Amino acid sequence: MPEIKIRPATSADIPSLIGLDHTYTSDYVWQMEVAAEEGVLGVSFRRIRLPRSVRVDYPRPVQALAEEWSKRDGLLVAMLNDELVGYISLKVEAAPATAWISDLVVMRRLRRQGIGSGLVLAAQDWALQHGCKRLVLEMQPKNHPAIQMAHKLGFDFCGYNDRYYANHDIALFFARSLR
Repeated sequence: MPEIKIRPATSADIPSLIGLDHTYTSDYVWQMEVAAEEGVLGVSFRRIRLPRSVRVDYPRPVQALAEEWSKRDGLLVAMLNDELVGYISLKVEAAPATAWISDLVVMRRLRRQGIGSGLVLAAQDWALQHGCKRLVLEMQPKNHPAIQMAHKLGFDFCGYNDRYYANHDIALFFARSLR
């Protein structure tokens, strides 16, 4: 893993954060299947290999992120050699002592080198300092790299929300207890 420094974001960081490439590439999707029988409703997700790699747009308008970040409780940035290379946003939710990660972005050329994991670990420390006992990650079902990272870091699938994002995509939720 590269030697990164993680610190709270400042207003001067906002243009660099917005300038990061928020798209990602995936070879898999978690496909939702609903099965209904009398008195029983079942929902399952299956990992499906896509016929080709797809480039996926970020589920939120990048131009609106600065306004959304102002409503977050925490915004941490990753620095590598004095260059801003990623960020993670956090919000303490109404659910008892739960911190929620809705944005996690790393500069494209530095992905899959541990920077995202470092940001999540820093978010865990931030959440503990803010009295949280649980950390939740949200992501699109096509975001296979983030799903793999969540599993690697000990997060478990804990639910979904159909049509969660403005583009009507499903959100998958992964959580882990802290402490």
